[in-house]
Amino acid sequence: MSTTVAGILFIGSLALAVAVAYRPLGDYMYRVYSGTSHTRVERAVYRLIGARPENEQTWGAYARSVLAFSVAGILFLYAFQRVQQHLLLSLGMDPVKPDQAWNTAVSFVTNTNWQSYSGESTMGHLVQMAGLAVQNFVSAAVGMAVAIALVRGFARAKTEHLGNFWADLTRGAIRILLPIAFVGAVALIAGGLVQNFDGGTTASTLTGGTQTITGGPVASQEVIKELGTNGGGFYNANSSHPFENAASWTNWLEIFLILVIPFALPRTFGRMVGQNRQGYAIAAVMATIAVVSVTLTTTFQLMGDGTVPTAAGAAAEGVETRFGVANSATFAAATTLTSTGAVDSFHDSYTSLGGMMTMFNMMLGEVAPGGVGSGLYGMLILAIITVFVAGLMVGRTPEYLGKRIGAREIKFAALYFLVMPVLVLAGTAVAMATESGREGMLNSGPHGLSEVLYAFTSASNNNGSAFAGLTVNTVFYDTALGLCMALGRFIPIIFVLALAGSLARQARTPESAGTLPTHRPQFVGMVAGVTVVLVALTFLPALALGPLAEGIN
Repeated sequence: MSTTVAGILFIGSLALAVAVAYRPLGDYMYRVYSGTSHTRVERAVYRLIGARPENEQTWGAYARSVLAFSVAGILFLYAFQRVQQHLLLSLGMDPVKPDQAWNTAVSFVTNTNWQSYSGESTMGHLVQMAGLAVQNFVSAAVGMAVAIALVRGFARAKTEHLGNFWADLTRGAIRILLPIAFVGAVALIAGGLVQNFDGGTTASTLTGGTQTITGGPVASQEVIKELGTNGGGFYNANSSHPFENAASWTNWLEIFLILVIPFALPRTFGRMVGQNRQGYAIAAVMATIAVVSVTLTTTFQLMGDGTVPTAAGAAAEGVETRFGVANSATFAAATTLTSTGAVDSFHDSYTSLGGMMTMFNMMLGEVAPGGVGSGLYGMLILAIITVFVAGLMVGRTPEYLGKRIGAREIKFAALYFLVMPVLVLAGTAVAMATESGREGMLNSGPHGLSEVLYAFTSASNNNGSAFAGLTVNTVFYDTALGLCMALGRFIPIIFVLALAGSLARQARTPESAGTLPTHRPQFVGMVAGVTVVLVALTFLPALALGPLAEGIN
């Protein structure tokens, strides 16, 4: 079988599996978030934290709950790292230095999971399991809860209430994330991933030579990571390491886990608003952008310029030979189209245009299909902007799902969209203007700029992947990227919840002859077009100075 045919089958089977899971998983999540009953475990959690799930919250109360829970998580995780030398299963690790503890605490609580360190040489087992892995679950559950709150804003009318954050958080973690993680972990263990508490070391020969690694609870952490909730890995080589990704079929499974929940959430959205076709439209926008991205990324890698890539038939530098170029490019596109950040190849070694695609995927706002929860609410924001633009073109007040998009709503949507570009471009500018920022660059010229631009794009979008050439374990980058992660996560969430509250208070507007149909291919194309145009207008100058300039050279 040729490499091209194998790549097509790999991508095609992934698309088919995600499509098959769309309806049953989406319907299941609809029942989870729409139901009124609670399991015994959930009731025990409510008693422990003092929550009353039957008491619904306004958008302000919902937002305060999200922020309070997240701030408490950051403080706990920071302290956990600083005292790890006194904890059980510390493996003799020293306390994490203050700037790195801050960066890591913010990173995992914001669902970014950016790591400026090698997991096996910095964190003991207890900190990784009781600190980092717990945040892998609850930070993803927070994103899902916020998305559901926005959907309720569309589904409800003349009300101040959006549900109860503590109930949404608990049900999402216990009924959705934990069961999928359990099944996925068993499958990965069967495929050869390690699950133990061995404190010994094993020699492993990788692309970069021989590396000493420490055994640990890898399989469970790996499946959590691939659920779209963890950009880091137990080993520095991440999902190219055989202990984290043992074979081609586990590589396929990990990509599937990255995509399955974000792609199924539009079905949940359609069920909750009472129009399944609206869910299909949002999923179609996500799928269209994703297919184009995977195709372009793979093409740029298979058509790498230069003597060596031409002779090899593809740009294979930094690619794990067990998986090959096509499968690695698919993984790279999937991980940057979502908020996952796991990698099975080094994006820093990609061709200039291939590396640009990984950045461009994140610059889209990670909406195709995006992070767990954050992808759905990001895409719904873009749908609101699209209907507003369309309304201006025909001279009518725009409407979406029976709700008018007036000045208040579009302000929230516009502010949501502007947060990430401001953080990315301002952060990159500060880094390039200061000696502390430039010192971390391995390369000079356009590729060095690309390393810095990628880092701030990844942090501000809560992705977690990186161009490996940039040294980020410094006070400057730990502090600056930590701020970008925090602001890039929580400011947009506040605008999303404020928008949800504004929509929920409205009465439903009946459709008329002038209402834009938002379930047809025309609307799908419009949303995809608006998404790409907004990103192109915002980031094209920066891309022209980085990967595009590198490609010309």
